[in-house]
Amino acid sequence: MSEDSTLTIGQVAWLKVVDVNDLGAFVDWGLSKDLFIPFAEQQHPLRPGSFTLVKIYLDNQGRPAGSTRIDHWIEDTATGLSIGQEVALLIAEQTDLGFKAIINDQFWGLLYSNELHRKVRKGQVVEGYIQRIRDDGKIDLTLNQPGFSASKIDAVARAIENNLYANSGFLALNDKSPPPDIYAALGVSKKVFKQAVGALYKARKITIEPGGLRSTASSQDSADAT
Repeated sequence: MSEDSTLTIGQVAWLKVVDVNDLGAFVDWGLSKDLFIPFAEQQHPLRPGSFTLVKIYLDNQGRPAGSTRIDHWIEDTATGLSIGQEVALLIAEQTDLGFKAIINDQFWGLLYSNELHRKVRKGQVVEGYIQRIRDDGKIDLTLNQPGFSASKIDAVARAIENNLYANSGFLALNDKSPPPDIYAALGVSKKVFKQAVGALYKARKITIEPGGLRSTASSQDSADAT
């Protein structure tokens, strides 16, 4: 069953194949009666125990059915979306550029690998945002909430200072650190981290070293001790 146990017609979900017979395949979608996927609606042959992305639809007789031919149901170009809008994303597949994701069960979008601050996996449901709407109507996505305000940057800066204080004035993170390391330590993207570091550096509260950040307060304490 998918991460969302309440599924409805029109949704796309990451579902487990529970049986395959001469009629087609059956997947667990959280109800007592498994969801049927006809052979004609299978992108590739399915096998019991595997997971697959499934579009839930009504067949010609008005019965719920499933399809793994996701490209037949999901549009390449999006309409009715705006930059910065929060959307529901279903991670679909990895590409050379990043991860394709399904936006609101309707449209394709792309999350770029170099902008991801945490790991994602196929079938995962996450909140995301519309980062860019290209001239051809295709969508670039981000997991970072756009438009961080000054107050939010200040909050991240305070978190950095707290980490410095708790670690004798040194934090082994800088603008060369991998995004997952930054997210694990502070729960923010690399972009936001760099903005907060810039604010602290401008205020002369830190120095930036090859191995990380150092509090100027701790440096001053060391100088006073000598």
